[in-house]
Amino acid sequence: MVKDSIVNGFENAPHRSLYHALGLTEEETQRPLIGIVSSYNEIVPGHMNIDKIAEAVKMGVAMAGGTPIVFPAIAVCDGIAMGHTGMKYSLVTRDLIADSTECMVKAHGFDGLVMIPNCDKNVPGLLMAAARINIPTIFVSGGPMLAGHVGGRKTSLSSMFEAVGAYSAGKIDQEKLREFELKTCPTCGSCSGMYTANSMNCLTEVLGMGLRGNGTIPAVYSQRLELAKHAGMQVMELVKKNIRPRDIMTMDAFENAVTADMAIGCSTNTILHLPAIANECGFKFDLDMANVISERTPNICHLAPSGHAYMEDLNEAGGIYAVLKELSKKDLLHLDTMTVTGKTLGENIKDAVNLNPEIIRPIDDPYSQTGGLAILRGNLAPDGCVVKRAAVAPEMMVHEGPARVFDSEEEAIKEIYAGGIKPGDVVVIRYEGPAGGPGMREMLSPTSAIAGQGLDKEVALITDGRFSGATRGASIGHISPEAVSGGLIAYVKEGDIISINIPEYKIELKVSDEEIAKRKKEMPIKHKTDLEGYLKRYARMVSSADKGAIINY
Repeated sequence: MVKDSIVNGFENAPHRSLYHALGLTEEETQRPLIGIVSSYNEIVPGHMNIDKIAEAVKMGVAMAGGTPIVFPAIAVCDGIAMGHTGMKYSLVTRDLIADSTECMVKAHGFDGLVMIPNCDKNVPGLLMAAARINIPTIFVSGGPMLAGHVGGRKTSLSSMFEAVGAYSAGKIDQEKLREFELKTCPTCGSCSGMYTANSMNCLTEVLGMGLRGNGTIPAVYSQRLELAKHAGMQVMELVKKNIRPRDIMTMDAFENAVTADMAIGCSTNTILHLPAIANECGFKFDLDMANVISERTPNICHLAPSGHAYMEDLNEAGGIYAVLKELSKKDLLHLDTMTVTGKTLGENIKDAVNLNPEIIRPIDDPYSQTGGLAILRGNLAPDGCVVKRAAVAPEMMVHEGPARVFDSEEEAIKEIYAGGIKPGDVVVIRYEGPAGGPGMREMLSPTSAIAGQGLDKEVALITDGRFSGATRGASIGHISPEAVSGGLIAYVKEGDIISINIPEYKIELKVSDEEIAKRKKEMPIKHKTDLEGYLKRYARMVSSADKGAIINY
């Protein structure tokens, strides 16, 4: 065991004395030491129940003969951080989470780990840490929120943001807005649609790092506590068999994850996080793989914001295993990949059943023959950009219109709320990339405002920033290279015609090469000079979005 070099031998008596200071018995110090990485805090709704999850995990570890030790990981609530400078501090925590977890594990010699993330950056941050540390590890999340109910319809956080847009357009009154405010987020848990947190928790099942139901069992169900106990017990089996994250998260497993991503219509942020996790596993994630897999993978789920189903509905329909069983019917998965169950993915899904073909469409009756995400390229994004095409209205799949150019999210929101965006426009928000933002803010406020005003079928938005999983419409993010790195988005002018063709994976600025060359001489790149603290360091070290916004050490 890893900790033997710390615990055994006369020379380690000082270490043992400190274990005794913790109240650990000699029996406990001789058992495998299992680190439980708890993302519990009292500011993130998706994390307020994680203390109970951690206690259940501890019980499971102890029942299976291990010694559980809890230590923390930070978490930012993207919803609370949305639309102001706080969003600059969301993506950047992914690396802080990975780095601090590595430090804690390496310093204290744990034999195995149970990761308890839930919201947006904690799942990829801890998956990055798991791959980097590479000791037996299992994931169990805090679980999704139940959907809200307003006016007899289910709602989620995207409904709330769109209600703000509807109010600004005079479509609802203050009383209705208040009803949304009070009823949209009724329980703890990660927000109830297929947003980034739930997307990544679902993909953790597909990657093989979480048990069945990890992505879909609601946070308030007692079944989640049972899942946590089973995760605590199962990590002991992983330690015994020495099954490690890099044995599980192979290239085939990542291809499975992208396939499932396309089938269930995950957040565009998965295309930011999967490359970063793959990088920690030691291989390169090729963005073009997404389009190759998308071309052969039917989209069989439409959860909010793409449709009117929610995580609780997917759970009742059979969850991610039922989705994978549908995909396996057309040989779209690598079924021989290893998982934390100690069995292969194929063995895990063997008995899965699709219990509701309205929620999980049969593979022969999909919403579309192609996947939920698409990577576009062209002179505006030679290194790629991403769109959640499952959430794009059919009439916006091909669009051409004049650019409305803004150098920050705040400038764009002000104009949208003022009614300055017209049908046909292409809103361009730049200098919001990983380095230029810095922090690559999510753009849920402007996209929701556009949708709330009823313009999501007439207006496109492109940015070198990113989008919340709650975003819908022709919203194209991760434009690479970003503006601050000299990408063409920095040289777009008001009124330029931008052409978007999602079926053909193209995005173009319809300006001559001669004019572009002229602009590059006349239009200086705008660098932020007032950065300080962690953001200043992050901006200097972060890679472009197409590489996963990883830190270049």
